[in-house]
Amino acid sequence: MEWEVGLIEWIQQNLSFLNGPVGKVMSFIGGEMGLLIALLIILFCWKKETGKRITLTVLAVNTWLPMLKCAVLRPRPYMEHPERIRGIADVGGSADLDDIAAQGYSFPSMHSASAAALFVSLASELKKRWAWILAVVFTFLVGFSRLVTGMHYPTDVLAGWALGLVCAGICWLLEKKVSNEWIHHLILLAVSLPGLFFVRTQDYYTSLGLLVGIIAAIHFEEKFVNYQDTRNVWAMILRLVGALAIYFALNTLLKLPFSKEFLDSVTMKAFLVRSARYAVIIFVVIGLYPKLFPFFEKIGKKK
Repeated sequence: MEWEVGLIEWIQQNLSFLNGPVGKVMSFIGGEMGLLIALLIILFCWKKETGKRITLTVLAVNTWLPMLKCAVLRPRPYMEHPERIRGIADVGGSADLDDIAAQGYSFPSMHSASAAALFVSLASELKKRWAWILAVVFTFLVGFSRLVTGMHYPTDVLAGWALGLVCAGICWLLEKKVSNEWIHHLILLAVSLPGLFFVRTQDYYTSLGLLVGIIAAIHFEEKFVNYQDTRNVWAMILRLVGALAIYFALNTLLKLPFSKEFLDSVTMKAFLVRSARYAVIIFVVIGLYPKLFPFFEKIGKKK
């Protein structure tokens, strides 16, 4: 719609300063790495059970909505209006702006949906007025940053907010109504699998792998590890730093057997390798790595 193009054009011409540090931070928060750090902080530095619920919710949102993206097939604003709208790369500048497989489609905004699901879930857990205020502010800023970067239309952002909340509500209802944890998790996964038949973008296969990996990790950790929450600041830091180090190391190592051309291709084999890679990474980080946590508790404690 013309008003959407005009609004993005006006924002980029008059509010370009928002594309500085603040805008980049907001885009980072709603992106893959920002969400990963936020979820690891909740899981390893705050409350494990709360972290599991919110992680499943965010991953469900990020797996379900790419299916809608590939049903609607709406190109991004800068793709349709290159003479009026400037696009800023989502994938750290490593992928071409016109690479649909890497950049994904426009409707709905995944950053907006993820932010809404994450921050509203956190606020509902904290049950504090200030938490709700921050949830609204950060959700708005993440969504608005998508207009500033030219990556989404206003209706993409509005739909992202709404659908993020709807998906979070569905996950909450499933948790309340389905007492068997395995069945609950298998339902989340079953709803995600139809995308295998028609989705050909990297975001879906990344999130699908993470969802499979976190489900396996949750059940493995409960049975064989069962780490406890901590209030030891040094232990929190070590938990988080170690998790990120393992994440980056495995992400690099598991790419080594494959060529860059293969990994960037849009073949089903490449997509499935991507899902498998992320499933292994998150399983190790969430399921196996916490076995070291008792050693971290000794750091910073007086004898």
